[in-house]
Amino acid sequence: MDIGVCYYPEHWPEARWAADAALMRETGLTRVRIGEFAWSRIEPEPGRFDWGWLDRAVETLHAAGLGIIMGTPTATPPKWLVDRMPDMVALDRDGRPRGFGSRRHYCFSHVGYREEAARITRAIVERYGRHPGVVSWQTDNEYGCHDTVQSFSPAARDAFRIWLAARYGSVEALNEAWGNVFWSMEYRSFDEVDLPNLTVTEANPAHWLAFRRFSSDQVVRFNRVQVDILRELSPGRDITHNAMGFYTGYDHHDLAADLDVLGWDSYPLGFLEMFRFSEEEKRKYSRQGHPDIAAFHHDLYRGCAKNGRWSVLEQQPGPVNWARHNPAPLPGMVRLWTLEAFAHGAELVSYFRWRQFPKAQEQMHAGLLRPDATPAPALAEARMAADDLARIGDAGEAPKQAALVFAYDAEWMTQIQPQGEGRSALWAAFAAYSSLRRLGLNVDIVSPSASLDGYALVVVPCLPIVPDELVAKLAASEAQVVIGPRTGTRDLDFGIPDALLHEGLAEFIGGRVVRSESLSDRLVMAGDGWEARGWLDHYKGEAVPEMVAKGGETVALRHGRAWIAAAWPQGSFLDTLVQRAANAAGLEAEPLPEGIRRRRRGDTLFEFDYNAGEVRFER
Repeated sequence: MDIGVCYYPEHWPEARWAADAALMRETGLTRVRIGEFAWSRIEPEPGRFDWGWLDRAVETLHAAGLGIIMGTPTATPPKWLVDRMPDMVALDRDGRPRGFGSRRHYCFSHVGYREEAARITRAIVERYGRHPGVVSWQTDNEYGCHDTVQSFSPAARDAFRIWLAARYGSVEALNEAWGNVFWSMEYRSFDEVDLPNLTVTEANPAHWLAFRRFSSDQVVRFNRVQVDILRELSPGRDITHNAMGFYTGYDHHDLAADLDVLGWDSYPLGFLEMFRFSEEEKRKYSRQGHPDIAAFHHDLYRGCAKNGRWSVLEQQPGPVNWARHNPAPLPGMVRLWTLEAFAHGAELVSYFRWRQFPKAQEQMHAGLLRPDATPAPALAEARMAADDLARIGDAGEAPKQAALVFAYDAEWMTQIQPQGEGRSALWAAFAAYSSLRRLGLNVDIVSPSASLDGYALVVVPCLPIVPDELVAKLAASEAQVVIGPRTGTRDLDFGIPDALLHEGLAEFIGGRVVRSESLSDRLVMAGDGWEARGWLDHYKGEAVPEMVAKGGETVALRHGRAWIAAAWPQGSFLDTLVQRAANAAGLEAEPLPEGIRRRRRGDTLFEFDYNAGEVRFER
C-alpha cells in the first residue's frame, strides 16, 4: 500500500516546494495529490493559461520521487466562468441559486458547464497526460458534497423530462407506473412533468425516486465525459474519484464502473460528531471515532469498486474544521486508521493535508505540518505507519465469511418514505455491519448483483426492491441468510407488489408479511438479554418463531436457512439474531470486548483497539 498526502503548491511560496517534497519522501510518502481546486490559477482569464507554476510544481515533486495524482479542477469553476454563464449554478430545493463564493457551484445537468468541464480537462490532460510523474488522475472532487447532486434548475427539469421519456417510453406508461390517477396527478405529456420540489405536501414517492435515479445518472454522465478524455490522452494511468462518508446522493456502483480505483475521504472524528451516533458513543469515542465508521466505508467502497480496487484519498490527520465539535485524535489513532485501511485492502492512504492553510474556510483544518511548516503530531505517525507497512509486506487475501447486501436505491426509498422516523436502509446496514464486526467476522458489503459464492452468512438488512437474480442466488446458496424489514416490499416504481412481497422471496422465507407497524423507540419489546424496537412485521406462513418478546410479540422467525427479522435491525436484538445465524453457519462468532475489532488477511490477524484506556482480554 502506498502512503501519500494532499498538497496545494499554489498555496505556498515556490521556494518551499522542494523542501516540502524532500520531507514527504523522508516521511515515507510515495504519492502526492494535487490540482483539484486550481482552475483559477491554471486559467486566470478565459482562454489564457498559466502553466509555468504547475509545470515547475510537477517537476519538483517528480524529481523527489513522488508519484503525482492529478485532479481535474471542475469542482471549483472560476468567477469569470460563472459571470459568463450565470445559469450554470444549481438551484436548491427552495429554488434559490447556489452561487459563487465557496465550491461545487454548478448543476450537473447544465450542458454549457459540462462542455467547459470537458474543455479544461482536455487542456490539462494534453499538458500532463503522458508526463512520467503523473501516475493517476482524480476526476473533480467529492461529487455531492454540500448536498449538490440534486439541482432544481431549469436545466435539470429539461434533462429530467428527456430522461423520463427514455425510461418510460410513453407518458401513459409513466402515469400507470407512478399511480398518478391518485389525486388527479396524471400528465398528458412529458413536458408537463416538473421537478418534485415545491409541492404543497409530499410529492408522489415514485416521482421522487425517479428524480433520485435521474440525479445519480447525471453525476455518472458528467464524470464519464472526463473519464473518456483521460483514457484517450493519458493511457495506462489509473482514474479515481473521492467519495464521502455516509453519503448516498448517487449510486457509487454506477460511478465506480467507469473508474479503475474508487477512493473515499475518511474523517472518523468528524463523522462521529456529525452523524446519528448516540451521546454515549460520541463521548466514549470522541478522539478515536466509532470503531466501525472507517471500516464500514472501506468495505462499502471495496464492494462498489470495479475489481475491488479502492483507496483512501483523504485521511483525517488531526482536528477538522467542519464538524459541530472538532477534537484532536488520541496519539496513535492516525497510525491505527492507516493500518486498518491496509487490513481492509486499500491501495493508498493519502493524508489531508500536508500543511494547514492559515486563511479561508479551512484554516482550522489540521495537516501533517502546522501553518508555520513545523511538524504536527500526525507527521510522526505517518512515518511509523510507513515503517509498519514495510515490515508487514503482503498480508494476503481476506477470507470470505459474511456478506452484507446494500443498494443505494434502498436508502433513497427510506429517505423518501421512511414510514417510521429514522428507519433508514443505510443505517440498518451500518447496524448490521457493527453487529457482524463485534463478532470478529470479516464483512464484505456487496450489491444485489454481486456473487454470493463462498459466504457462510448473508445479511440483507433492508432492501425494498429485491431483484429476481438476488432471490435466485439466495435460493442457490448454502449460506444462512438474515432478512430485515421492508425487504422485497416494493417494485421498481415504488409500488406494493400484488402479493405484498416479491413472490420468489416469499417462497424463500416460507410466507409473507401481512402487516407492518412502525413503532416509536419508546415501545420496547424485551426478551432474554435483548431488546427490540422500531418496527414490527406481522408474518403469515411456515416459518417458526425464533425470538419472542415477553409481551408475546414475535420479533424474529426462521424458515430453513432464512432468518427473518420482524423488528428493526439494530441493537441487542440484531446482535442476538446475527450471532445465532452465524453459529448456524459454522462461523466462529463470539462477541469481542468493547471497542476491539478484528480483520483477517491471509495468515495475518489484525486487531484494532478503539478504547481510550487499557483493555485486557484473552484471545
